[in-house]
Amino acid sequence: METRVNPWLLEHVPGLVVAGLVAFAGFAVSWRWTTISPLTASLLGGVLLGNATQVPMWCDHGLKFSARQILRVGIVLLGLQLSFRQVADLGGRGLVAVIIVVTTTFFGTQFIARWLGVSRGLGLLTATGYSICGVSAISAMVGATDGSEQDATYAITLVTIFGSISIFVLPVLGHFLHLGDVRFGMWAGSAVHDVAQVVATSTAYSHESLSPAVVVKLTRVLLLAPIVASVAFAHRNRTTNTGSTVSLAPLPLFIVLFLVMVAIRSTGALSDDALSFFQHVEKACLALALVGLGAGVRFRHMRALGPRPVVLGVLSWLLVMMIAYISVHLMPIPS
Repeated sequence: METRVNPWLLEHVPGLVVAGLVAFAGFAVSWRWTTISPLTASLLGGVLLGNATQVPMWCDHGLKFSARQILRVGIVLLGLQLSFRQVADLGGRGLVAVIIVVTTTFFGTQFIARWLGVSRGLGLLTATGYSICGVSAISAMVGATDGSEQDATYAITLVTIFGSISIFVLPVLGHFLHLGDVRFGMWAGSAVHDVAQVVATSTAYSHESLSPAVVVKLTRVLLLAPIVASVAFAHRNRTTNTGSTVSLAPLPLFIVLFLVMVAIRSTGALSDDALSFFQHVEKACLALALVGLGAGVRFRHMRALGPRPVVLGVLSWLLVMMIAYISVHLMPIPS
């Protein structure tokens, strides 16, 4: 009796296998050089795959599936890193400071992008990454608005470069400005893009800076849901006005599930072992997604953008550092 293979598997599995191999290589690089994020290494591996070789057509469906659907699974699992209690412990003033930093950076970066003549999509994704949580936020916004993979990879490149620079620059500035451990930790949590970069920046200053930095950073992550949901809703309205057929759901499903995961974490029902397991799964999903994103980008297309996106990255980096410093400096917290 002849066994028929599911056509979906035939189309997607080869690309998923390639993405898995490149992501594993990214994790291997991170294990060997611990200062390199596995997500960054996976992204670079995908870019190398897409530019150093001619990606076969039979990989295309699997790589695109990784860049879209699998990244949404990773974003949902990211919600298990944050509880509502952590936000409450931050206090009212701290929450206000985080909201000011996120909203000012989000809208300010888009204003800078328009001023520089950068595309709307790249400005939106860069603003999302700088204001909320780097790679994860950019991936979520791409998933919610069907954004360009090229814009996503360029935005991820910007937040990776300038977030990495922050690891070295912010501790030096913190000592120069004579910031206390708590105040510096909140500054790092407010200004640095990726969670891993926040951990590296705060611990480079002092061990006591780590806890406030992580709490502030994860509070920024919580704002991922309302911002992405608002932009997705506006995107759907614009699409509807052009006559296209779209879902009538007010929130993208993966954003709803993200909030569900935050609620589950807040109940304390999951053990530390379970949370650690899901965190590993989340990283693996995001690594697969970034391989897919990177493989879909060609340097010849990125060169056509010119120097303006780099100027956007510099100005946005200075903006988030300045707004975060002012917000944290004015708060009545221990010095």
